[in-house]
Amino acid sequence: MIHWRPELGFVGDVIPFEYGGRVWLFYLLDLRPDDPTAGSGGMPWALVSTTDFVEYTDHGVVLPTGDRDAVDFDCYTGSVVAEGSRLHLFYTGHNPRRGTADGAYQVVCHAVSDGDPTRWTKVPEDTFGALNGFVPQDWRDPFVYRTAPNEPWQMVLAARYDDAPDRRCGVVARLTSTDLKRWELAQPLWEPHRYITQECPDVFQLGDWWYLVYSEFSDAFQTRYRIARTPDGPWLAPPRDTVDGRAFYAAKTVLHEGRRFFVGWIPTKQGDAWQWAGDLAVLEAHQEPDGTLAFGLPAEVVAAYDPAAVKLSPLDGAADEPGQGAHDRYAAWIGDPVPEHCLITLTVDVAPGTQSFGLLLHASPDGEYATVLRLEPQRDRVVLDQWPRGRTGPAQWQIHGDVTHAVDLERACPLPPGRHTIQVLLDGPTAQAVIDNRVALSFRPDLVASGDHVGLFVTDGAVEVVELRAG
Repeated sequence: MIHWRPELGFVGDVIPFEYGGRVWLFYLLDLRPDDPTAGSGGMPWALVSTTDFVEYTDHGVVLPTGDRDAVDFDCYTGSVVAEGSRLHLFYTGHNPRRGTADGAYQVVCHAVSDGDPTRWTKVPEDTFGALNGFVPQDWRDPFVYRTAPNEPWQMVLAARYDDAPDRRCGVVARLTSTDLKRWELAQPLWEPHRYITQECPDVFQLGDWWYLVYSEFSDAFQTRYRIARTPDGPWLAPPRDTVDGRAFYAAKTVLHEGRRFFVGWIPTKQGDAWQWAGDLAVLEAHQEPDGTLAFGLPAEVVAAYDPAAVKLSPLDGAADEPGQGAHDRYAAWIGDPVPEHCLITLTVDVAPGTQSFGLLLHASPDGEYATVLRLEPQRDRVVLDQWPRGRTGPAQWQIHGDVTHAVDLERACPLPPGRHTIQVLLDGPTAQAVIDNRVALSFRPDLVASGDHVGLFVTDGAVEVVELRAG
């Protein structure tokens, strides 16, 4: 699987680290309570490594949890840095039995390694909790970095002020250090006054721009980013400030061979409810002239597939060729079955005025059942839909006809007339779509009462198929 998951458990927040020519992907190992292997322990860090985001080596648990009463009974998100031959790992310690009625305390913990990312020694005397003025229950996700080789180390955290309205008290707190042991409070990196807090902060430079990446859960569960001309801000919102939709969360970044990758996870679902943790997923970032980031599949992932041309057959009286249009209606074409794990690539020329077009995924032979990736040029967006939709009752009109797509799987996407390329990576129960190597939408296809065909549709307009390949 490209979307890697351990044999037992699920991938939570990923902490990527480049070292020795490999990408080391530390992650929070989620062994759920109903998993018989979970036992009564907390949450440890596990590790998988790769050079290409296609083949992975599983190293198992490398940072075990503390004992029942330890401050790090749960080892939550953090970061890893190298100083010479010595490695430093900073993480969040949490114990549900330590705290107040307002919640358990969170603390910053430290571990070191003599150059082996699989072996760590905890340094308990370096542990520290929230400083004065901050809520002790939210002091987490330490990200350590330097703005230049000879500058002091900086640490940013997901924090909250203790004297501000709850929904607007989130702050990216900042500390500095010269030895990675003693930390002093500095000016906050960012005070947006709009979130409960901003999880999993990450800071990096790309060209003339600096980037602050964070995940928010006040208005929407999404990974977002801000841009600035200096490492201290001011932090501006780019035209598209989200990395993906609801199904790609807590993404953090890594520089590998001069390229910037965002690594997050596609959450599992229970019914209609998203769950915490799932399958590892990766996007590669590309910088646009205004500093906005475009996102696509890594070239190594694309090269791992050898898709073949797909022949489309018309359905329901559609024209023989999609390019002949469907100017007053919906028309669809169906192709052969495709593998459960495959890459689908569609390149089309879209006629002016076309209302919508897209791909039918996991479709039945007649195209009536499918997960629908719908692109809407009139709204400049891409959404995920499914047919048939859910029902609210037995009558014909009692369907979710007023819920025209998954509202948490909608992305702004420029779709002017002309040529566009859509890639869909199907990986069993998970999927990632990329439009024009620019806009990404990860999702979990609805595999209930559907099939294994791929299809194309267009509504009130026309698209000319330049290429459709799958495999």
